Amino acid sequence: MKLSRYIFSCCLLILSIFMIIPSIMAQTPVVYKIPVYKEVEKGLYAFLKRSINEAEEAGAEAIILDINTPGGFVDSAERIASLLDSTSIRTIAYVNSEALSAGAYLALHADEIYMSPSGTIGAAAVIDSSGNTADEKANSAWKAKMINAAELTGKDPIYAQAMADDTVDLPKFRAPVGKLLTLSASEALQVKYSKGTVSSLKELLEATDLAGSKIVETEETFTESLARFITNPIIVPILLSIASLGLIVELYSPGFGVAGTMGLISLVLFFFGHLVAGLAGYETIIIFIIGVCFIIAEFFLPGGISGILGVAIIIFSIILAGGNIVQMSIAVLIALTVAIVGMVIIMKFFGKKQTIWNKIILSDATTTEQGYVSNENRVDLVGRVAVTMTALRPAGTIRVKDERIDAISDGSYVDKDKHVMIIKVEGSRIVVREVLEGEEIK
Repeated sequence: MKLSRYIFSCCLLILSIFMIIPSIMAQTPVVYKIPVYKEVEKGLYAFLKRSINEAEEAGAEAIILDINTPGGFVDSAERIASLLDSTSIRTIAYVNSEALSAGAYLALHADEIYMSPSGTIGAAAVIDSSGNTADEKANSAWKAKMINAAELTGKDPIYAQAMADDTVDLPKFRAPVGKLLTLSASEALQVKYSKGTVSSLKELLEATDLAGSKIVETEETFTESLARFITNPIIVPILLSIASLGLIVELYSPGFGVAGTMGLISLVLFFFGHLVAGLAGYETIIIFIIGVCFIIAEFFLPGGISGILGVAIIIFSIILAGGNIVQMSIAVLIALTVAIVGMVIIMKFFGKKQTIWNKIILSDATTTEQGYVSNENRVDLVGRVAVTMTALRPAGTIRVKDERIDAISDGSYVDKDKHVMIIKVEGSRIVVREVLEGEEIK
């Protein structure tokens, strides 16, 4: 009896523990720490989208953006900022080293900003692909976005404007007219852009009343890292150039070799990276395949329309996959230029001919150099004597032994049944003259 009571008590204790554990775990807040490193570009958006979705599904108390970036691309920064604005989870930007340009814009879209002692934030002017300041239209739009980002969280917008506009005069912060504003940790705290300066994640959790939280650190997967590299606007035109040049070289090579393989791999990487980054859908691949089918059809259809249409469809699919029409158009233009230059070099300096067309275009020729003639050249008849079977006026027919031959006189009329001598043979043209009386016939 005592033993059964003991067993029952143990089971009740174990059951109580299992009931208490979930409630204890539920009371422990979960905080997601998401790294925002390197350049702000399209691949980063895909990684942050996945991480924020995971945080929302886990019911996270807060998201800490561990920022250390020199900036990046405006369109990518805007998409990431929309992600931050749309989540209901508390977002904290921790400027661990620097949040410059697009990085500053992302930090301003967080609910709170904290900085490390060596952290800096600012210098957010728009730079074009040549490294120069963008035109007034682009700068004006970007300044408005920076101001709106500051106002969104109740910050004084003058400092956000000064980060993007060098006409704002803030000499107190080493940003007179002509220089963009970059705030140190103490200066950001002074102007209330930062809520505090902390040296570690532990201090940050204590400052934000999240001490004791369970920290979940998200990391990029290999495919996400690869996608970030592939979708970088600097890498995209290089990939497309390798693809176009590789396929052009393959047109001049027998079989399918290294150049063609490199071209196909480059195209596969391009679409793979943009699929992972969430910029392209499977419809772009379908459009690309349709373009390839049109080009193949050109081998069997006359006119060239199918081939031109196929190339246009492929270019459209590539531009569609890139997300940013302007950037992708530039990348495609660079790739086409490389392909054209490569084609000219191969044809002009290496004297190559496109071997791929040999299977569908008749290239054989029956030339004299190869021993072909349109008619048999009967030079063995020169000097032979024949009899005219018809009058030569000046053309007619002669007989050499038992062979009938068309001939032409050297200009004079020759009657039928006269002896003539063959004096010239030029292909099918046989010239004769009449044998005069008393002339010896051989």
